[in-house]
This record gives sequence, C-alpha cells and structure tokens, in this order.
Amino acid sequence: MNKRPRSKPGTLKRVFKMLKGYYPRLLPLVVGCILFSALVAAIPDVLIQKVVAIIEKWQSSGDWSAASKEVRPIIVFLAVMYILSLIAVTVYTQLMAVMTQGFLYKLRKTMFDGMQELPISYFDTHRHGDIMSYYTNDIDTLRQLVSQTIPAVLRAGAVVIGVLCVMLYYSVWLTLILLLGVVLMFLVSKKVGGGSAKYFIRQQQSMGKTEGFIQEMMSGQKVVKVFCHEDESKEDFRRINSELFGDSFRANAYANCLGPILNNIGNILYVVIAVAGGLFILGNVPNLSVSGLAFSVSVVVPFLNMARQFSGNVNQLSQQINSIVMAMAGAERIFALMDELPESDDGKVTLVNAEISPDGSIRETDKHSGHWAWKRPMPDGSFEYTELRGDVRLYDVDFAYEEGKEVLHDISVYAEPGQKVAFVGATGAGKTTITNLINRFYDIADGKIRYDGINVNKIRKADLRRSLGLVLQDTNLFTGSVMENIRYGNLDATDDDCRRAAEIAGADDFISRLPEGYDTLLSNNGANLSQGQRQLIAIARAAVADPPVMILDEATSSIDTRTEAIVQRGMDALMEGRTVFVIAHRLSTVMNSDVIMVMDHGRIIERGSHEKLLAEKGTYYRLYTGAFELE
Repeated sequence: MNKRPRSKPGTLKRVFKMLKGYYPRLLPLVVGCILFSALVAAIPDVLIQKVVAIIEKWQSSGDWSAASKEVRPIIVFLAVMYILSLIAVTVYTQLMAVMTQGFLYKLRKTMFDGMQELPISYFDTHRHGDIMSYYTNDIDTLRQLVSQTIPAVLRAGAVVIGVLCVMLYYSVWLTLILLLGVVLMFLVSKKVGGGSAKYFIRQQQSMGKTEGFIQEMMSGQKVVKVFCHEDESKEDFRRINSELFGDSFRANAYANCLGPILNNIGNILYVVIAVAGGLFILGNVPNLSVSGLAFSVSVVVPFLNMARQFSGNVNQLSQQINSIVMAMAGAERIFALMDELPESDDGKVTLVNAEISPDGSIRETDKHSGHWAWKRPMPDGSFEYTELRGDVRLYDVDFAYEEGKEVLHDISVYAEPGQKVAFVGATGAGKTTITNLINRFYDIADGKIRYDGINVNKIRKADLRRSLGLVLQDTNLFTGSVMENIRYGNLDATDDDCRRAAEIAGADDFISRLPEGYDTLLSNNGANLSQGQRQLIAIARAAVADPPVMILDEATSSIDTRTEAIVQRGMDALMEGRTVFVIAHRLSTVMNSDVIMVMDHGRIIERGSHEKLLAEKGTYYRLYTGAFELE
C-alpha cells in the first residue's frame, strides 16, 4: 500500500518568511491594498439596506424627490469607494507582478548558488532531469501561489470575515442558518479537497520522474537507436507517463467536482435563507441582532446578497486549496534541494603565488611568478610556506561509495614530482576512484593522502583542485566560442595563452580550419565537432591551467591512432616536469610511464615499470601479449 504523501508542517510559513525577507516594505503595502479592496466589496450590502429602508420610508408619501436626496450621498460615497478600490487593485496587482518575479529570481539564484556548493556525490545519486524539474515545474507552482493564490485567499478571507460581521449585525438567526451551510461546505471541501491534495502531491513527484526519464533518453538517443531500443523506451515512457496521467486525472477530477458542489450548496442556502426570511417576516419573529432592526424587506434583501457573496468567497477559498497543495509539494522539493548540506571543507592550507630565493626561502607575492607554494597557518599566528612540487602519496587507503561495499582496499601509491604513474585494470577495478579521492570529490574511509607532505584534508578544496589538471573520458563543452571553452581552465589566460595551450594539445590545426577559427561558436556540448576534437579542446583546457599535477582519465580513448600520435607529442610536452596520473585501457599510452600499477577489484596486484612488469610475466604481461583482455 502506498504511503499517502503529506505536506510538511511549516513549509507555507517558510515561503511567507522568505517573501517577507525579500520585500519587507512592499509586502505590507500589498496586503493593505488587498484588504481595502475586500472591505469595499462588503460595503454595497450595507448601503443596499439603507437604500431599501429609505424607499420603505418614503413609499407611503410618494415623495421621491426627498428620497433621492437621501440616496444621492450614498451613491456618491459608493462611487468614490469603487474608484479608490480600483486604484488599490491596480497598485497591488502591479506590485505583485514585481514581487513575484523578484521572488522567483532570488529563489532560483539561491537554489543555483547552493547547488554549486553541493558535493559530487549528490549529482551521482540524483537524476539530472529531476533536478531540472526544480527550476521549472516546482518554481512555477510557487509563481502561481505568490501571484494568484495568496492575493485571492487574502481577499476572499477578508470578504468572508467582513460580510460575516455585517450579517451578525443585521440578524443572528439568518447568520446561523448560513453557518450551518458553511459547515456542510467545510465537510465537502475536506473530503473532496483532501483527495485532490493527495494526488496533486503525487502529480509533482510523477512530473519530476517523467522529466528525468525524458532527459536521460535525450542524452542517450544515439545509444537508444544503435541498439534498436526505441520500442522498449516507448514502453518505459508509456508506463511513467501513465502514472503521471493517473495522478493528474484524479487530482483534477476531485478539483473540478469541488467547485460545482459548493456552488450548488450556495444556491440551496440562498433559497433556504429567502424562505426563512420570508417566514420570519410573516410570522413577526423577533430579530436577534446588534442593529436592533426588526425582520423586514430592508434586512432580508441585502442579507440574501451577503449570503451569495459569503458562499461565493468560501467557494473561492476552497478552490485555492489545490493551488496551495501543489505549491507546497513544489516548495518541499525546492527546500529539499536548498537544505542539502554543502560540500564540507575544513581545510586551512591555501595556494599562493610565491617567489623562491636561491637559498630556498619562500616569499608570498601578489604577482604571477610561475611558482606556487602552500600557505599553512601556524598556532602562533604565523605562516609556513611549502613549495608546490607535485608529490602525491596515498597510504593504506580504504574507500567505499556505500557502506559495506568496499571499492578500494589497502591502496598505497607514491608519485614523486615529475613522475608519470599509470593505472591499468578492468572496468570497476577502482582506477577512477583513486583520482576522485585525490581531488577530494569523495573523502577516504581509512588511510592518508598527502600532497607535498600535507594531509589533503587540511588543504582547502578550491586550492587543492586549482593545483590539479583533469581531463576526463567524457568531455563537457559549454555554449560559447572555442576560445572561451579553452579559457575555462584559466579565466585569466590571454588569447595567446589559449592558442599556445591548443598547440601543445595538438588542437590548433583543426581549430584553425573551423569556419571562424577560435571564435567558432559551440553549442549542445560541441555537437558540431567529432568526439576526438572535443577531447583535444578538453586537453587544451587543462594545458592552459598549467597545473603541477595532471590527471588523465582515458584522455585519449576517443582519439584514433593517427591523432593519438599527434596528441601524444603534445601530451609529452605538457607532462614534462609535472606529476601525472594516467588511467588507460590502451597500453600503448602507458608504456613510457615511470610506474604502472595493475588493479583488480580495488587492489593493486602488480606495480613497476613496463620492462619490469613484462619480465615478471604476470597479469600485465598477459595483457600486453594479448593472452587475455580487460573485462
């Protein structure tokens, strides 16, 4: 049995708190204008009573000129109030437009800023389409709440309270009859509206699943087609879409039934009050009221209008329940994203530009000197500087993405400055995981990782990652020019720096042959380039960052053999003097490594140079000679 989804208490309060925080001055003005327009809506019923009483007063004498003199000020007053109400409505609708869009702008900005601080693990465990749904469907429910529902609820609620007070002023008996009908309306709203609310919450959840699935299919469309998986994809979408259809159908079926039911209850109440009022007049029933007026046409006629107005606004309040529930479902999903804990970073060691004297002493400088140093705060308030050399060491590291499912066990790696360390092994052996730990995309469960003798947990993550260059197997290019995509590695790089980086990576040749060269616009992850060309731009991006440590995760896997030879020359120049970690299936790319580590199921089973491993005739030897392949 599915657990019924419920809105968390305090969600609506949090929305109001944010709205008030963003607009502390505009919000009271908007509320004042809404309440004033609601007050004006209740005035005509009071004035109708006075007009009917004046007509009754002068009906016997037939002096209609005297009656008109008494009615004229009432009409003028009503006209003035309507003009003021029109101004108030215009003011608050315009202000609500400003507040709504401003609120959504600030909310989206807060969401996106917070999302940039989330750890990589969040994006590894959440569907990207579902995350995108936060910024579209869920935000849209809050737009409707702020721009339409809140003003409607405030206005209808104020009218209900105002009209109720006026009705009690004129007749307690007729008001009690009306309130009995309101109780019936409340019970119907609770029953029907409750079912509607349940399915509206499910609808928001189903919408997120649907968008997540569509995003996956769009990203993997080539894979779908090459494996002829169109029919299965259609069937999966049909199932997910059917869930969305069912939830939306039930939600709207309940919502569309509620309005007509409440309208008919209001109509019945109108008839009951008319009959009761007539019987009270004919039977000379004593009227219980604050006004002290007896039952008469001047009391019953305006009361009927007030009853119609009262039931109509109660109906309007009931209709807003669905919008509120949808908005709360969307708000809970948004707040869940906003409440995700940011990536923890308790590192104090920072990376600074440094000048190194002949005697080895290090001094911090504001200028780019070509040398970097780690700046470590000391207990006495001073700072200790350590030259950034690129010495990376892992000691007895254990790691698991999920508790109880160990991925790495007892990993020890020693990469001295300028060394090229390669990892080979089957998919899932843990090669990429090691580089993720060096970057601190994840933190280790046991063991130590030291960078130039400093525990990486003590280095601020932004500075740690600034010292590392990363080229992944899956290349991400952003919408913009080729030059802008290369400069992404170092925003301070000049055009000449970017061109030199492209030459080192071997990308300058094909970039120069593009229609607009380096100014050629890329979109849709560089869809107008081949996979190998995209990879070359990614390598150039890493080159322009000029880091002391490079991580190449299958960096040449998408490049053909001829292109690889071109790139390899550039890569050799790029790797000169740097510590390099290489992950590769293609053994030709790791043969010249100083150390090759063969991994299997999270353990290092062999290590040594290419010649040493061949001489041992173990797993690496069998891989090299083709005795078996990586699987």
